[in-house]
Amino acid sequence: MEGKSLYWILFNVFVLLMLALDLGVFNRKAHEVKMKEALIWSGVWIGLALTFNLWLYFNYSPPEGYTAADSALQFLTGYVIEKSLSVDNIFVFVLIFSFFKVPAMYQHKVLFWGIIGALVMRVIFIFAGVALINQFAWIIYVFGAFLIFTGIKLVTQKDKELHPEKNPVLKLFKRFFRVSETYDGGKFFTIQNSKKVATPLFVVLIMIETTDLIFAVDSIPAILAVTQDPFIVYSSNVFAILGLRSLYFALAGLVKLFHYLHYGLAAILVLVGTKMILNHYYTAKIISTELSLILIVLILGASVAASIMKPKIQSV
Repeated sequence: MEGKSLYWILFNVFVLLMLALDLGVFNRKAHEVKMKEALIWSGVWIGLALTFNLWLYFNYSPPEGYTAADSALQFLTGYVIEKSLSVDNIFVFVLIFSFFKVPAMYQHKVLFWGIIGALVMRVIFIFAGVALINQFAWIIYVFGAFLIFTGIKLVTQKDKELHPEKNPVLKLFKRFFRVSETYDGGKFFTIQNSKKVATPLFVVLIMIETTDLIFAVDSIPAILAVTQDPFIVYSSNVFAILGLRSLYFALAGLVKLFHYLHYGLAAILVLVGTKMILNHYYTAKIISTELSLILIVLILGASVAASIMKPKIQSV
């Protein structure tokens, strides 16, 4: 960590700069994000991630036993995993925004602050996961088994339903704070009867944050199956999360069309869980990072292609 301090400082300065530009320049005024804008920003974030990946290939100082090329490949694999798993987040975001009838012009603001919270939570999860693996090597088997179990559960579970009243964080919040019945523009808090109360928009933010917390439980072990280098895990997560908002606005209306995608995501979780267990048990890498990346791309491509070729029959 000490030798890589400059990496961490410069990368986080870059992240803060991009967030400041996002909120203070490009999205200073609340507006509905259209498909064209979302696709452009999705391209920008993917382009930045690939540029950073190229920088890793030529300049990164990897942990002992690895080359810069290894780290670049690990970043790319982790980024693809996180990006693909984030599609599941998008489906839940659609449900949350629809349930609470959030005006389109305020959805970007909720996702922006939701992502700020997500970045903080991911840092905690990443360092906790790496510390556990370094301290207790057998925890890798627990992470691997958990990913396989989650993958199987993803296939067998019924269609997602939203039950805000069962959210423990939201229930706890409502015990101590009053929530208004109506929105007050893009405000998270407002004044009613001379008292400060939370608006439904803040309730939506809580739902977004707790949803990401749940998804982080899956995604962090998944990328730890690829690498335990904290900087690679962190940077690939950050790029995937920063591009999540634009990806949401680009795919929100299309995500329901990819009805076989959850099978692909389930297969990816089972794959990385199996890789985690086998590669730790055997000295030689049974499933290499290169093979993982190829299989992940093929699985995603197959699930999307199957969804397009065989559309879901809508019930009347």
